Amino acid sequence: MDHTMVFTDELVSKFRGGDGSFSAGVTNDPRGLLSLYNAAHLLTHGEVELEEAIRFARHHLESLRSNLKSPLADQVIRTLKLPLPRTLKRLEALDYMSEYIDEQTYNPSILELAKLDFNLLQRLHLEELKANSQWWKDVYQEVELNYARDRVVEVFFWSYTVYYEQDYSRARTMLTKILSLLTLTDDTYDVHGTLDDCHKLTEALRRWDDRAVSTLPMYLRKLYLRLLRKFEEIEDELQPNERYRVAYTREAFQIICEAFLQEAKWFHHNCKPTFKAQLKVSTASIGGEIAATAMLMGMGDEATRDAFDWALRGASAVMSFAQIARFMNDIASFNSGKSEKDAATSVQCYMDEYNVSSEVAMDEIGYRIEDAWKTANQARFDYPEILPAVQRVINLTVCMPFTYGGKKDAYTSGMKETIERLFINPMPL
Repeated sequence: MDHTMVFTDELVSKFRGGDGSFSAGVTNDPRGLLSLYNAAHLLTHGEVELEEAIRFARHHLESLRSNLKSPLADQVIRTLKLPLPRTLKRLEALDYMSEYIDEQTYNPSILELAKLDFNLLQRLHLEELKANSQWWKDVYQEVELNYARDRVVEVFFWSYTVYYEQDYSRARTMLTKILSLLTLTDDTYDVHGTLDDCHKLTEALRRWDDRAVSTLPMYLRKLYLRLLRKFEEIEDELQPNERYRVAYTREAFQIICEAFLQEAKWFHHNCKPTFKAQLKVSTASIGGEIAATAMLMGMGDEATRDAFDWALRGASAVMSFAQIARFMNDIASFNSGKSEKDAATSVQCYMDEYNVSSEVAMDEIGYRIEDAWKTANQARFDYPEILPAVQRVINLTVCMPFTYGGKKDAYTSGMKETIERLFINPMPL
């Protein structure tokens, strides 16, 4: 029997009356509605009852929220903005620790332990952030690419959302460094490189050999060698039985750079692709495969060969991440105004191909985002043997509404308050 159907039946039946319709009594139970609304967002494709449950719960929560008191009122407001399964768990934990004192089940010992645990982990995360920032400063000075974005703090935040636990310190550092070097590479294709430079860099990366450095323009040689050295350093840090992992991440790096090159060709040739063609390339250039393989490199025994094969295929949850990240990024970019260095977004391509307004295009893309969430949810059931890997990819996907939600780009415009809450300001005891 399909486990998702069992989950659906058990969940929805608790809120239905004998005639099959939603019970009138639940409309006066805001906590019950809140639980229904959050749980229903774990729906997969074809679960019509859960879609109905979301609409039902949302309607009644919106009607009730003006009459609610804190902390329930605050929880409802946050959830209507972003349901719990799509919320960054560490940020939600901070909010809930502040609200827990008003709960009927309040236990001061549990709250004190939760705060102590958060503060102890925060110290570790801050030390990691300092070390990664110093590494980045040295790399940035070494490669001398002043056009590249300085985003190591934001990249570390992404790694932290994948795994915040103490045991994943090695994994966080590896993922942060790979994604930071990817940012340097991305900005070369997007911002500075001529089309000829982009071709040469791509060919050198295909070869992945020190001898290829002589084919590159002088300003890219340090970047290229730094990339090769970092992969070698990571391989040295891994155990002998883990070193095969680097090959997967290297191939994923090459895959994303091929997509960068195609986008550069479109831009330099002033070519506007079809929506389908743009989506195929742009979901590759957003980095699903490189993120999924790089996040697995520093993990423990749960990072199996099967998990790496799944990650490199870019299927299910990996593709869902890519679609959600790409669509939300493109909506944010479209609303902030297209840069003269940007290729056409999926929003613009859809508008032009189907001759529709931006509102219609973004509505259609919104439907596709919801479909991608359903695919991600289904992946938990489809790949039980590699569930830890699937869940880590979903953790990164959950970061996308925070990064690009509200049609704004927090990755580009900054996230100072959040960084301070998570890494600098301890919870008061």
